Amino acid sequence: MLVFKTKKELSDHISTLPKINNLGLVPTMGALHTGHASLVQKAVNENQTVVVSIFVNPTQFDNKEDLAKYPDTFDADLDLLSSISEDILIFSPSADEVYNHEIKAKKYNFEGLDTVMEGAFRDDHFNGVGTIVEALLLLVKPDRAYFGEKDFQQLQIIKKISKTTAYSRRGYRLPNC
Repeated sequence: MLVFKTKKELSDHISTLPKINNLGLVPTMGALHTGHASLVQKAVNENQTVVVSIFVNPTQFDNKEDLAKYPDTFDADLDLLSSISEDILIFSPSADEVYNHEIKAKKYNFEGLDTVMEGAFRDDHFNGVGTIVEALLLLVKPDRAYFGEKDFQQLQIIKKISKTTAYSRRGYRLPNC
């Protein structure tokens, strides 16, 4: 497994892959469990190369205490991933690296989807989700991306991001979103 800490390192490595390479992306915030493992296994089965991001996204947390309490299980996460495949690429940047020292979520128009259910209780949570998902899609440019389906609302937000952002405007499409 290769671990990348900067966007440039990951991007440079991806640029060396053969053009016929199928590339999968599994975005996570770490603290991996069997649900993540099944997504990663599916990605490994369907792609020649898989990038798993391990990044606790601060813009998803409206309560900074929750962010501080989020578990850091990086070594255990690597162990789990290596049990699936030694060929997985890991992207584990700092928040400053992702946000260029300006940790702030973009504002999206989710047409009200972000203000009901979970969104009614978590200000700007889905803007944070959208910001990191769009950034990862633009960086990795995957052929496929894999997201958990247990959070229906978040999955709908991600589908919207994959179809209505700079990622889609640059001609990229995710067939499974």
